Amino acid sequence: MCGIVGYVGDKSAAAILLEGLKNLEYRGYDSAGIAVLDAAKNSIFLFKKEGKLSSLTNGLSGREITGGLGIGHTRWATHGEPNEANAHPHYGNTRDFMVVHNGIIENHQELKSKLIKEKHVFTSQTDTEVIAHLIEKFYKGDLKKAVLSTVKCLRGSFAIGVISIYHPGILVAAR
Repeated sequence: MCGIVGYVGDKSAAAILLEGLKNLEYRGYDSAGIAVLDAAKNSIFLFKKEGKLSSLTNGLSGREITGGLGIGHTRWATHGEPNEANAHPHYGNTRDFMVVHNGIIENHQELKSKLIKEKHVFTSQTDTEVIAHLIEKFYKGDLKKAVLSTVKCLRGSFAIGVISIYHPGILVAAR
């Protein structure tokens, strides 16, 4: 079972996300990751690791991660093998939108085939990556509208969290 954590505020998102993920360890997982938006640098810091949360925490040790907006995820593989490429958060062709997801997208293969025809390049075996590509496709300046348009395309049972470089104070969640 996956776990999703999100934070928007004045404190260090990375520390809060890691603490939240630690509280979800009991659910079981095979990989973990975080994405933190640094509005001052106009960039999203992404770090993912296969294995236990301690691998993620150790990999982050000594890194300066600033920003008060972020999402984190612990993954239990349903689509794709347990590895770093399949760990969440995921992004589309750009790193402008980051997505975490719990659940199953039943029509992900159909959607992926259409997106590949539209020149979207996939780097994982997960159904989640389709969500990031769809948000990127539908984005016209309004993150909430892009997420709503994406959700309308999805079949299955799911919950998602989304952040974007273009909206430094907003975390969109949907299910």
